[in-house]
Amino acid sequence: MNSTYALHETMEVHELTAFKTVCMTKSKTMQALVSDPELKQILQQDVQVSTKQLQELGGLLSKVIG
Repeated sequence: MNSTYALHETMEVHELTAFKTVCMTKSKTMQALVSDPELKQILQQDVQVSTKQLQELGGLLSKVIG
């Protein structure tokens, strides 16, 4: 992102970041509560993907803010 992006576009990235953070937190928390190994693996994969996506979103936000 750069200064050519509108405020609403920047806010949408913030909203996506907040949503992905909540989803990742839920997946991490649920890993400790489930006993099914297959479900644990799915949750772990979700955490890994969400972490990567949050890093990418953070990179976009740092370009706008910084």
